[in-house]
Amino acid sequence: MHSFGEILSNNILWATIFSCVLAQLLKIPFHYIFNKELDWTRCIGSGGMPSSHSSSVCTLSTCVGLQHGFDTPLFAVTVAFAVIVMYDAAGVRKAAGEQAKILNRIIKKFEKQEFHIDQELKELIGHTKPEVIAGALLGIVIGICFTILK
Repeated sequence: MHSFGEILSNNILWATIFSCVLAQLLKIPFHYIFNKELDWTRCIGSGGMPSSHSSSVCTLSTCVGLQHGFDTPLFAVTVAFAVIVMYDAAGVRKAAGEQAKILNRIIKKFEKQEFHIDQELKELIGHTKPEVIAGALLGIVIGICFTILK
């Protein structure tokens, strides 16, 4: 029988969670640097620099590879998972965000003609390639650090 204590001692899990939280927190200063505005909501939103999705999955893969071997099926699964997540973040979700921008512009034009829509579409849901790469590099570094400090 497994215990809850095993979850608490799972360094790979905690490294992955830490990676996600740190990437989300880093979005605040990066948003300020790029946009000259302080937006605390960036730490809970999707999109932005660096990608917390990329950071998390790369931390997971790095820790699994370093602790269980880069030639294991478990590492292969985490890498495949990471590639799918990062591709989705920079591809499908980014495209959906761009479409939302266009639709929001169309909605604003309709509103001038007394046609009202109550809610704008969320535009910042994906990542640029540099945001994905930065998140991936952050995740790899965190994975290495957590494994060394283990």
